[in-house]
Amino acid sequence: MSVPDDRAAFEEKKRARALALGRDPHVFDAALKAIQAANKYDYPYLWSWMGVPIIQLPADVMATQEVIWDTKPDVIIETGVARGGSVLFMASLLELIGKGTVIGVDIDIRPQNRDSIEHHPMAKRVTLIEGSSTDPAVVAKVRAEIPTGSSVMVVLDSDHSRDHVLAELRSYGPMVTDGCYLVVADTMLGRFNAEQAPDNRSKLWLKGNEPLSALKAYLGETDRFEVDAVVNGKLILASSPGGYLRCRISK
Repeated sequence: MSVPDDRAAFEEKKRARALALGRDPHVFDAALKAIQAANKYDYPYLWSWMGVPIIQLPADVMATQEVIWDTKPDVIIETGVARGGSVLFMASLLELIGKGTVIGVDIDIRPQNRDSIEHHPMAKRVTLIEGSSTDPAVVAKVRAEIPTGSSVMVVLDSDHSRDHVLAELRSYGPMVTDGCYLVVADTMLGRFNAEQAPDNRSKLWLKGNEPLSALKAYLGETDRFEVDAVVNGKLILASSPGGYLRCRISK
């Protein structure tokens, strides 16, 4: 007995469920409480990628994997290198794809973190640039690393204050190419009230001075990007709901 090919139907059901989930505020609120409860254990800090701390929630890692595999960019720019797991994670996906470079930008790449990155098997697909991500000279260095005609994705995950993220969006948003993604990390900070805001980070970011506020301001300045409702609909146990934007195809 032949079994029907149900792959298209399966994907369509996934899409519909993701959209429905994204419209369910009760599930989102419950997830918010779970994230808040787990935060006292430094939950995002408990994960590694190929032996290096990644400092992300698993759902964000999966979402990033999905959009990279879907679009297969030539260059991925990430601001905020931290301990290196995230740039190596994206580099490993590009290695599987068989092309590409991750450009990691950070104001302070500490020697032990540089060592972890530069001696990792995925180091060949990583370029590190040290300096403030909003410094025009640093932005120019990043641009110089992008080969002509490359497809480009950007992930913003450094200083989470509104003005800094907005400056990053204005600097790096134009580098994103048609069909590729701009990811603004830690938009969850814009969903917390003052009592819920994580107080065990390097800084305390309160509503109004966080990435979601910057993202909303930037979307008021440009029509190049659209929020991917399917990807973001799944991001309930995640740091970056609403933060996955796809660059519209130019007409």
